[in-house]
Amino acid sequence: MDFKLMKELRANYEQEVYYMPKVAGLMFIESTTQGGCRISARCRDATVEDLWSLNSFFGYSTKTFVLAVNLLDRFLALIKIQTKHLSCISISCLHMAAKVTEEECNLTPTDELIRIGQCKFTVSDLARMERIVTEKLNFKSKAVTALTFLHLYYQITLSHCAQRKEALRLEKLEAQLKACLCRISFSKAKPSILAMSLLQQEIEAIQSENMLEIVSLIQRHLKISDAELLVWSERVAQCLSDYASPECSKPDHRRLQWKVSRRTAKNLHSYRSVPELPTIPEGCWDESESEDSCEDMMSSGEESLSSSLGSDAEGSFFPPHLRGQKHR
Repeated sequence: MDFKLMKELRANYEQEVYYMPKVAGLMFIESTTQGGCRISARCRDATVEDLWSLNSFFGYSTKTFVLAVNLLDRFLALIKIQTKHLSCISISCLHMAAKVTEEECNLTPTDELIRIGQCKFTVSDLARMERIVTEKLNFKSKAVTALTFLHLYYQITLSHCAQRKEALRLEKLEAQLKACLCRISFSKAKPSILAMSLLQQEIEAIQSENMLEIVSLIQRHLKISDAELLVWSERVAQCLSDYASPECSKPDHRRLQWKVSRRTAKNLHSYRSVPELPTIPEGCWDESESEDSCEDMMSSGEESLSSSLGSDAEGSFFPPHLRGQKHR
C-alpha cells in the first residue's frame, strides 16, 4: 500500500480521540427532555440540519459542514447551555469552520450570516461567542473528523484498485456522512470507524471483492475490531434507511422561511416576472379587507434559503435498495 497515505492514516488515527466530543456530555443531551430550557437531542439534531441548509446556501464545502458539527458537539458536550443560546453557538461554529476550510475571498461576512440565518443577536455577540467556543475547545479549531478518514480510505482504495473506480463516488459517500451527522448518536462513534462503516456498506452495494479486501487490510492495519465495526455499520444502514423514507424531514428538502414585513415582501416580489392581471373594476374593493388589516409580519415561503438543496438526498447518493422508498 501507499506508504505516505498509510503514514498519514496512522497519524490521524492516533489523533482522532483528541477531537471527539465527551461521551458523557452527549449522553446528558440525549437524556434531556424535549421542550425544556436545556438542549435536547432533537433540538441539537434540528440545529445541525439548519447548519446543513445554511452551509449549502453559502456554497461552503462538506469539510466546512463536518468541522462545524464537530466544533458544535464538542462545545455542547462540555457546557450545559440553554436553547436560547444555541443559534448563536451554531452560527459561530459554522463561521469558525469556514475560516479554517474556505478561501478568505469566499467567506460570508458575519452580518450576512446573522441576517440570512434570521438570528436575534449582533455581530459583537457572534464575535464574543466565537472567543468563548475557541477558549473552551483549547484553541483547537481544526479537527480530525470522519471526513478526514473517508477521504483517506477513498484514496487508498482507488490507488490499489484498477477496476470499477467510477462506481465508488466520493460525493455520494460525503452525502451519506452528512445524513448521519444529523443524528447526535453518530457523534459518539470514532471517526475512523464511522467512515469505514460508510465505505464498507457502499462497496458491498457495488459488489467489489477487490475493494472489500483493501478495506479489510486497512481495518487490520488500524486494529479496528470486527464487533465494533459491525455495530456502527448496522446503525449507519438503519440511519440511511430512515433518511430515505418519505416520512423523514430532510434538511435539504425543507425550505427555510424568511419572515419579512409587508413592504419588504412587495419589494421582493416586484423583481419577479408576473403575468399582467386584468384591472379590477372600481367598487369591488371591500374596505373591510383593507391593506391595514393585514399582519405586518408574514412568512414568505417562496424566499427559500435552500432552494438549491436537493442533490444530497437524491436517490443516486443512497444505496439502490433504499431509493424506492423515497417516493410514495
